Amino acid sequence: MGADAGQAERAPMRSAAVYALLLALGALDAAGYSLIAPVLPGLAAQTGAGATAMGLLVATFPLGMVAGFALGGSVVQRSTPARLLLMGLLLVAAGSLGFIFGADLAAFAVSRLVMGLGSGCLWLGITFATLAAWPGQEYLCMSRIYAAYSAGGLLGPLLGAVHGVRGPFFAYLTLVLLGVVPVATLRLPSAVGAFTTDRRAVRTPGFLAAAASIAFGVLALGTLEGVLPLHFGTRLHQSQIGVLYAATSVLVVVAGAVAARWRPRRVMLGSTVPVAVGFAVAGASSAVPLWIAALAVAGVGIGLANTGATGILLDAVPAQRIVTAMVLWSQIGILGYLVAPLLGGPTADAFGYGAVAAVVALTAAALAVMLSRPGRA
Repeated sequence: MGADAGQAERAPMRSAAVYALLLALGALDAAGYSLIAPVLPGLAAQTGAGATAMGLLVATFPLGMVAGFALGGSVVQRSTPARLLLMGLLLVAAGSLGFIFGADLAAFAVSRLVMGLGSGCLWLGITFATLAAWPGQEYLCMSRIYAAYSAGGLLGPLLGAVHGVRGPFFAYLTLVLLGVVPVATLRLPSAVGAFTTDRRAVRTPGFLAAAASIAFGVLALGTLEGVLPLHFGTRLHQSQIGVLYAATSVLVVVAGAVAARWRPRRVMLGSTVPVAVGFAVAGASSAVPLWIAALAVAGVGIGLANTGATGILLDAVPAQRIVTAMVLWSQIGILGYLVAPLLGGPTADAFGYGAVAAVVALTAAALAVMLSRPGRA
């Protein structure tokens, strides 16, 4: 009886429980991205910093993620996805504590950098745990992970609405700590082999197509979140913009989940049309009903792009040899999020928001041509 109990304790967790945990972690990780936005005015008032300093503070998070991807790729080859998840949670918790007990801009910047580092580890931990637990179903399962991330984008602003600077991060820290116990006891199937690296894979046409696809998808998301709000702010209040973006996130979730029914290359090609059309209408118009319709269309395209880019990568590189490819692919994606406001902001200032949409449309056209070439996906 004791031996049977010991074996039960060491047995892998049931797939449903693992899947629920990974989906919850994805939503929690995504909430950490968007948590900062409602807190920025309070941070600026507390520190006396201006818009430039606040922009740099926001940028520390994706910069930390880039480093977190590299760190996570190294850890997952030497350890397990479960341990990488635990490390990511602890780093995010440590960064959250910096906002609870910190008092100056330097402390907040370091804390946000640490949170980004932990977020990068969480993303790779969630990804490799999914690949380990569901071999052969990677595309379907990762599409749902992306959907969970999109859903988590709704949670962050709700937490950020808690009063003050410390309150939102204390609430987020509480949720992070609740995730530590199940992650510490997470057991994946032992039959899965160790993940290894194949540097040659990043020079293949398939990987290049996957990298271009994720860059496009995240560039579109970065433009949506980092550039267009200023355009919408000419007619809408902050709370109205929040509702508009929350509704768009719902469509991103649904489109990303449904997209797994089709082949990745077709999904990715299909994503370019609604993204280009949605941004064109949003950038060229000043009517709120048209904005609502445009973001609905663009949200569907972004959801398709997230899933399609992931599927192209999984088709190009075998899951057991995907470490280097996944790390580089993830870094390219998050750099796209950084480039979007750096490119879109000056373009909007110089030529208007219609020109921003034109840049997105040209990028979509270039990607469509690339993916249409034989052997590219």
